[in-house]
Amino acid sequence: MVFCLSALILLLFACQKNKVDLPSIIEHKTVIQPIDWSNIAVDKVIVYKAKRELQLLQHGQVIKSYKMRLGFNPVGHKLMEGDGKTPEGIYTLDWRNPESKFYKSLHISYPNAQDQAQAKSRNVSAGGDIMIHGSANYLGAEKGSLFYAYLPQGDWTQGCIAVSNQDMDELWHQIKDHTVIEILP
Repeated sequence: MVFCLSALILLLFACQKNKVDLPSIIEHKTVIQPIDWSNIAVDKVIVYKAKRELQLLQHGQVIKSYKMRLGFNPVGHKLMEGDGKTPEGIYTLDWRNPESKFYKSLHISYPNAQDQAQAKSRNVSAGGDIMIHGSANYLGAEKGSLFYAYLPQGDWTQGCIAVSNQDMDELWHQIKDHTVIEILP
């Protein structure tokens, strides 16, 4: 089987009219360098709910993007406690919990005054405790484990934003308290 595949590849390249210059192809390959976080101060976080993407920004430039999961009912703005929606709007990441049930967590300042007023007008609780967090501790996803970089499939939170524990460690170190977060549809 390997011989047949090798022969087929050789035959395909032998039949080409144009010579392929392998060194020039390799020379133009983009190499992604690791980020040197020492000179980067994240000043904004943007969440694109539809794309399931969280971005870190410095001076309007995207520094890094992360895959993420949302509340189990992700479309639309959070209206009340228990609706399974992730809020939309501009908030701040105002405090952190190193002992979270979900590895580590960064608190999103939901509900703001407008969210509270809208909930009150409907005679419901706006909810709260919306966080960016890692995976559930019972999954055994601590640093060094097989599941450290694992992010469960599908939207599964109560309205929070979930990332892998590996990504949560990066966010934990790069996002300072009171950083602005904008959550978009």
